[in-house]
Amino acid sequence: MRKTTTLALIATGLVALGCGAGSTDEGTSSKADAGSAKGDDKPAKTAKIGQPARDGKFEFTVKSSKCGVAKVGTSMIGDKAQGQFCLITINVKNIGKEPQTLDGSSQKAYAANGTEYSSDSEAGLYANQEQSTFFEEINPGNQVTGVFVFDIPKNVKLTKLELHDSMFSGGVTVSLT
Repeated sequence: MRKTTTLALIATGLVALGCGAGSTDEGTSSKADAGSAKGDDKPAKTAKIGQPARDGKFEFTVKSSKCGVAKVGTSMIGDKAQGQFCLITINVKNIGKEPQTLDGSSQKAYAANGTEYSSDSEAGLYANQEQSTFFEEINPGNQVTGVFVFDIPKNVKLTKLELHDSMFSGGVTVSLT
């Protein structure tokens, strides 16, 4: 069942890529217009837990981080970690002028040595029984709070996240330390 679910998630992502291939991202500022922005409009390069951080049309606020979780879901159905799950609770607000899809698989986590970890979309489905973070469309002005799940080795500690409004955006860094 795990392979079937994974294949279905990959197929959905590929279809979504095709649908958004020609879109533009007016919310992401370039280096050329960064100088004309007011200092308080310019997002910080690295945010901390509890601080809003913007990438494109999304404003991310990491609420909490909890590692060392062995299983997500219910006693009947769930997903077991290969190592340990790190559950990162994030509020995502659409600050743009059109709907934007939140893609959980575009979010990355890093260890101190620079090793990159991808979000576990299947575990995320079980961890978010009330709200999906895998492929959720958010209308302008609306926000969702969900849990992003990373399956990392037991001896690893995450130090930062790289959050993206889409797989093609530059991303914004949030420190977990």
